[in-house]
This record gives sequence, C-alpha cells and structure tokens, in this order.
Amino acid sequence: MPHDVPAVSGRGTAWRRAVTVTLALELLLVLLGCGVAWQVDAGGRTPPAAATDLLGSDFVDIDLVPSGPPAPATVPGAATGTYAWDCGRNENGHRNTANIVMAPGYPGQPHHVHDYVGNVSTAVGSTPQTLAAAGTTCHNGDRSTYFWPVLRTVGPAGSTDHAGHDGEIQVPVDVTLTFSGNPRGNVVPMPRQLAGTVGDAVAVTSGGQNAAATWTCSSTPERRTTAYPRCPAGDQVQRIFDFPSCWDGRQVDSESHRAHLRFPAPDGSCPRNTFPVPRLRLTLAYDIPPEVRFQIDAFDGQRNSPLTDHAFFVNLMPEPLMARVVYCLNSGQTCRDD
Repeated sequence: MPHDVPAVSGRGTAWRRAVTVTLALELLLVLLGCGVAWQVDAGGRTPPAAATDLLGSDFVDIDLVPSGPPAPATVPGAATGTYAWDCGRNENGHRNTANIVMAPGYPGQPHHVHDYVGNVSTAVGSTPQTLAAAGTTCHNGDRSTYFWPVLRTVGPAGSTDHAGHDGEIQVPVDVTLTFSGNPRGNVVPMPRQLAGTVGDAVAVTSGGQNAAATWTCSSTPERRTTAYPRCPAGDQVQRIFDFPSCWDGRQVDSESHRAHLRFPAPDGSCPRNTFPVPRLRLTLAYDIPPEVRFQIDAFDGQRNSPLTDHAFFVNLMPEPLMARVVYCLNSGQTCRDD
C-alpha cells in the first residue's frame, strides 16, 4: 500500500470523505469562476445555466463575451472618412415576405417577414424600373432598399407562448446606416442596382460558413457575439450587419448573390481582381428588457437561431449622391445627412 494513503479504518474513511467533500466544493467554485469566459458560438457551446435559465441556450450574457479585435491599421492616403444618413426606422410599417435579391418575383414563406427602410415600393413584383420611380424614407433622396428579418418578443424558454412565428414584432428604436472607406486605399462608386448580402438565412442547416451577422448591447459595442445577447437593464439590444465591400467591377449580382461582392481580408485589403467600394454598416437598436426573450423570423428547420440573421440592400442612390459619398470617404471627412 502506498505510504501516502491512510489505512482503511473508521477514522481514515471519515477523513477521506471530508477531503472529498472539500475538493468537490473547491472544484465547484473554480467552475463558477471560470464560467465568465464561456459564450455561445457557431460550434454549439452554451453559456452557463445562470445566464440562460429563462431565455434559453441561444442567449448569452453580454458580460461573458470578450472584446473583438482592433480595427485594422490604415495606410497613408487610405479612405478614412465616414458617411451616415437617416432613412427612418420603418415607422410606416413596410413589411412583407418578399426577397428581391434571393428570389425576385416570388412570395416568401409567411413566417419569414422582412422590415424595410429606404425604398417604399419594395415588394414581390418590384422591378428596377418600379424601384427607381418610387419614393423613399431616406431624407437625402436615397432610393435604395434595405431589409432584414423582423425581431419578435416570445415566451420563456420551453413555453408554447409565441413559440413559433406569431410573437409581437419589435420596431427598432433606431436604425443607423453608415458607409466607411477602406484602410488600404481609396474606394470607387457603387454601381446602381448593386445587390449586397450579409449573413445566411439557412446557417443552421448549411454549416454556418456564411453566417456573418453579429449582436451586441449599446453600452458594450466592442463585444460581439453570434448569440442573442442578454443586455444590462437600460441597454438596447443591437444587431450589426457589416456588408461585403470588394466589388468585381463587372456584375451587380451573381448566381450565388455573393461572388460579385466579397468581404475584405482582416487588414482591409480586397481579393485579387476586386475593388473597394463604400462599406455599409447597418445597425438596428431595440428596447428589450433583460428578462424578455426574443428571436428573429426564420425558415422552418432553422430554430429561429441567431446564427441565421441576415440583411440585404440594392443600391439605388442617385449618381450625384454616390459621388458625394465617395468624395467624403476618400477625403477623410465625417459626413452626415439628417
């Protein structure tokens, strides 16, 4: 018998039980302390139960999410400007199931509703001609269309209260559209009718390789997650869509709806034979209390997963307006049209 193991006796057995209980308690404390580094991600990991008891495994406490990487460094002469403009927040209730980028001319599934800002005519039967002649909610005359799945509040995790697609639609309290330049050089104008896609509506069943939308809270914009965030009281829930911005110079759309407009590398450089165009960031903010569960509209089989969040745009800016945007970005100015 090893010399460091007490002899089996009444006293020795009691001693070992006491040690076992002590070690178990210490291990529990360590696990609780280490939980702050655990977050939901595309690999299917879930946050600690304390953060998801009522909301479910698709949620993560924003305090458990690490900060993202810093912005790439800019080279001399790069397009460092920004241009922001106001298109409202869909106060007029423009919603439908159409998707004029992925499936033009076809009505979508009734449980997959889109919110719109910009062009007021976007619908199943839209054509380039009807869109170009329509009005807009954008104060600067931008007739582009911007759309994304609606967000709904639903019942607690495991309940049947609004478990499907009939939860109350949440109107964003703020929608921010911002163009930025490119840290490696100047940008060129977007052509009219250029279509942009970010995220993947079937990310759960397709493997998630095109999942790109991120979530955060208004007080912690540097913390990004692919899960639904549980935000502190008083914070706004935010959805952030960073669109691809490297154009092939030829097509305004492609069969995949992605090949013609690609994402830059982490340092901002564009793939070979592509050119940087203004990069669109679309930020949606919602007033949702920490204890309220929410989810996006999604196709059947996608579990209303946050990984499936996505958005689209079709550029219909008048050419003089696009020229003003490009000049603002390339000259390093901070511009805004209210």
